[in-house]
Amino acid sequence: MNLSVSLYLSAFILLLCSCENSKSQKLEEENPPNIIFILSDDQSWGDYSFMDHPHIQTPHIDQLAKESATYTRGYVTSPLCGPSLASIITGKYAFQHGQTGNDAGNSNRDASEWMTRGYPDHEVKKVKKKSVNYLYSKVRNDRFDLIKAKFYKHKLLTDYLSTKGYRSFQSGKWWLGSWEEGKFDAGMTHGDYQRKGRHGDEGLKIGREGMDPIFNFIDQTQKDNVPFFVWYAPFLPHTPHNPPEELLLKYLKVAPNESVAKYWAMCEWLDQTVGDLMNHLKEKSLEENTLIVYTSDNGWIQSEKQNRYAPRSKRAPHEGGIRTPIMFKLPGKIQPEINRSTLVSNIDLVPTVLSFLNLTEESLPGLNVMDKKKLNERETLFIECYNHDILNVEKPTETILYKVALNKKWKLMVPNKDLVIKDFTDPQSNYYGFYSNQIQLFDLEQDPKEELNLAEKHPEIVEKMSRQIEQWWQPID
Repeated sequence: MNLSVSLYLSAFILLLCSCENSKSQKLEEENPPNIIFILSDDQSWGDYSFMDHPHIQTPHIDQLAKESATYTRGYVTSPLCGPSLASIITGKYAFQHGQTGNDAGNSNRDASEWMTRGYPDHEVKKVKKKSVNYLYSKVRNDRFDLIKAKFYKHKLLTDYLSTKGYRSFQSGKWWLGSWEEGKFDAGMTHGDYQRKGRHGDEGLKIGREGMDPIFNFIDQTQKDNVPFFVWYAPFLPHTPHNPPEELLLKYLKVAPNESVAKYWAMCEWLDQTVGDLMNHLKEKSLEENTLIVYTSDNGWIQSEKQNRYAPRSKRAPHEGGIRTPIMFKLPGKIQPEINRSTLVSNIDLVPTVLSFLNLTEESLPGLNVMDKKKLNERETLFIECYNHDILNVEKPTETILYKVALNKKWKLMVPNKDLVIKDFTDPQSNYYGFYSNQIQLFDLEQDPKEELNLAEKHPEIVEKMSRQIEQWWQPID
């Protein structure tokens, strides 16, 4: 074969390959995956049967874990639902998007009272609290509107998806007004404080009162031949812990007391709703082209003494407050695995979803989890812990309690000594996220329960990780 013929054949083969690649990319763009976010509310990272809980049964989530790229060492950006969910929809940290707490102004419903009165010596339970009506007052609403105004200057996942022709639906927990404000095309949450709108209102019925709103929305998108995005953030297993009677009776037989039995039953109730959702996708032949993302907004350890969370869980910088399994499922595109070592954060959800749509956003701090090289090269994750109330809406990061850095071995917790001014040993204080004003360093490999503070023994590690935190945490307010 002479040189000219050889060059001609080579060019022809390259042209064919280019055409095939273009055709494949075009088909993918014409048939983008549907997307569903399943966001558990107040659930411990170990409270699933696939995570080896001895009693809680979660067969549907277990199956989802088997079919997903599942990261058991997932983390949230904040152990409080408002800022955590805001990170999930923006792909940004709370110091960037501005929703650092759940309520704006001083509700006097927790440690905010200590801050304004200089930590009185009397017990918190003796402090006169404002009525719950404050949470639905014009004062709270007006102050939170300032947080929302800054927040909505940021691009949301719904904004990105709308450019690709997606139709989006909101259900469940949502702190930022109505579904319209969140750039959804339909939804359940009205956000009107005069009708008890605060963190989900009508949306909180999803799961607890059935799944029809989601099913009807999905069915309509299929009639209209458009891809869909579903935000499923049910008020489960969140309080009130009022599970179906058959589930409660089941767990009363094995739980140490009724409050624990109720919480365990709520975890299985959540699982049942996930099963209903998965079954609907199968019935409609949508399972193969739907990207499922699963995580929790923050941790929870059920107290055995009363019907609330135990210390070192919700609102805490400890593993019980910030760790959660994170899953990504898309048949044929994502290789299933149970990964028990790689660190993943909910800050990674938006860039990972965008990667399937050939969209990129350089300003996002998270990683595309599908990029294994970058994922394995990442050394450190970061977490912010804030007070429940945003006391100063002009500077929402003012109520930072802890900044946290962690890698596969080490975890550093740095307190804000302006607010966490002592070691809080009273369990009542711990409920509000206040623990210690000392820098704490834990070896997660040898001490997963975070019982031995090694900060004094390893000052070089403290110094290195403190520098990493300083470089990362750059408030803009």
